[in-house]
Amino acid sequence: MIRYSITDRKHVGGLERLQAHIAAQLTQGIEWIQIREGDLPDRELTAFVRSVLSLPNPHGTRFLINSRTDIALLCKSHGLHLPAGSLCPREIRRITPAGFLIGASCHTTEEVHRAEEEGADFAVYGPVFPPLSKASERPPAGLGGLAEACRGVSIPVLALGGITWDNADSCLRCGAAGVAGITMFQ
Repeated sequence: MIRYSITDRKHVGGLERLQAHIAAQLTQGIEWIQIREGDLPDRELTAFVRSVLSLPNPHGTRFLINSRTDIALLCKSHGLHLPAGSLCPREIRRITPAGFLIGASCHTTEEVHRAEEEGADFAVYGPVFPPLSKASERPPAGLGGLAEACRGVSIPVLALGGITWDNADSCLRCGAAGVAGITMFQ
């Protein structure tokens, strides 16, 4: 199971506490961490990304930067996460190094298929359940929607939205390769 932690400094009480939180996740072996602090000024975001990339990383956790190809490349992160409706991953891949991960947020089965066709390495699909950390205007897709989104694609699909340790196994049984979230990794 891929565990995909998404950062939210406001949820944990600021950047300093977020860095400590990430350091703890690195000791736990969380597979992927998405830095989603895009409202920070460029210099502050760059400094933060560099600081977390320099933390001891005994399990080889991979860091992905949300939306910011420039900062992901500048800081030599492991990848990039694209919101729904972003540039085609194949276009971005023209300027990224080998092994650079590109993930895409998807809210429909069609978006998951498009993400795969356009060269994404994985899709984050949701919301599966009502989100715990923020309001969503999208109705939850439920386990049936997740199962449908996982069928017919070869890229990993990660379940997002209202995921807890109590319902994570049901997501995996639907075909999800892992789970993503903010609050479940607190």
